[in-house]
Amino acid sequence: MAMKTKKRGKNRLERNDRLVRLALLVIAFSAVSVLLVITVFIVQQGTPIMFKYGLKSFLAGGNWYPSEKVFGLWPMIVGSLFVTAGALVIGVPFGLACAIVLTEFSSKNVRRVIKPIVELLAGIPSVVYGFMGVIILVPFIRQTFGGPGLSVLAASIVLGIMILPTIISISVDSLQAVPPSYREGSIALGATRWQTVKMVLFPAARSGIIASIILGMGRAIGETMATIMIAGNAAEIPRSLLAPVRTLTSNIALEMSYATGEHREALFATGVILFIIIMVLNTVANATSSRRRRQP
Repeated sequence: MAMKTKKRGKNRLERNDRLVRLALLVIAFSAVSVLLVITVFIVQQGTPIMFKYGLKSFLAGGNWYPSEKVFGLWPMIVGSLFVTAGALVIGVPFGLACAIVLTEFSSKNVRRVIKPIVELLAGIPSVVYGFMGVIILVPFIRQTFGGPGLSVLAASIVLGIMILPTIISISVDSLQAVPPSYREGSIALGATRWQTVKMVLFPAARSGIIASIILGMGRAIGETMATIMIAGNAAEIPRSLLAPVRTLTSNIALEMSYATGEHREALFATGVILFIIIMVLNTVANATSSRRRRQP
């Protein structure tokens, strides 16, 4: 009797385990399915107009006049890349420096206070960053360097600040995940703290650090509200850091509310181009990370 009860209980546990695995599998496939549906919908809505007017003229065209059936995305593509590159130039050095200080050169009490504050910055709405940029940064750039103030430089600075929490948080976790024996061995061999960070900890935590930069890059190139408020939204190729610019995301957000017909399809095509750019940048970053990990 006891054996039958034990066997019945074991069978019930196995059945419950199978049900849990099945439920988790369904949830996982649901998330993938949602992403697939979104991708298919955007591609289905956006690709026909690109092939109708020619992929070359659509991507390399320098003019965007939807009312005249002229859809050239090159100024927005260049603008998105400029703003993203500027945000990375500002955000990556400051983010990594802050992560190093919090991990290696500060006490646990300081880290316990500063890290949650930094992570809290990620929860601030982008419109708040944009508002601060309009009130403080744009007038400062206008008075100091000239130009309209609404520019590539303003957008890069604000986006660089916005990606700091992502880079700092993930980089700190990656550096803390390095085994303590790495630090102890390096110091025992006579290396300084900075030499240990540069020659031992950074290579060991490289994959996590690159992942933080990739996520920050995705946040920068996909940001909409802040760039609408401070970038200037001029659909032309920027000639300097002080020139106004329009990004791909801003182009979609500004015009989708009233777009119809081919204009609406062109905005969906803009989303397709943005999707492809993000995929290419992520692939290149991941390939670079993998190649460095394979190097001795």
